Amino acid sequence: MSKDKEFYSTFFALMGALAVFAIILVIIAGKLTSGVSDYKPDEIVLENIRPVGQVNIAGESDPAAAPAAAPVAAAEPKSGEEVYNGSCMSCHATGAAGAPKLGDTAAWAPRIAAGMDSLVANVMNGLNAMPPKGLCMACSDEELQDAVQYMVDNSQ
Repeated sequence: MSKDKEFYSTFFALMGALAVFAIILVIIAGKLTSGVSDYKPDEIVLENIRPVGQVNIAGESDPAAAPAAAPVAAAEPKSGEEVYNGSCMSCHATGAAGAPKLGDTAAWAPRIAAGMDSLVANVMNGLNAMPPKGLCMACSDEELQDAVQYMVDNSQ
């Protein structure tokens, strides 16, 4: 048998086997998805693209038709531990970018010796790789001071 005939016979045998395999996969997929009849892609798409809110312009819309917005209550200030867990822990738990780890008394000792005012100023202004406010822009000055106090208390 010539090499061309041998190649063609091998090629067509392989293609036939792949075709049979593809048919088997289509049959299996049909069996697996036959019970899924409540799938409604149009409803899913409409839910995903519906507007989140609406714009009301004074004098152009009926204020009685739209419910009045509920007043937003003032949030309670976060504790130092909550601020640490939400914003500070990512660096101060791992020592990323040279941040002193929480509980590492040797790393914190010179910082604590510099005084609380110095520590708080470093947080407010940023220091080395730490950005201002440690990227907790929603935190008040008191919350950040409480977070510093929390770290100092747990690192002495």
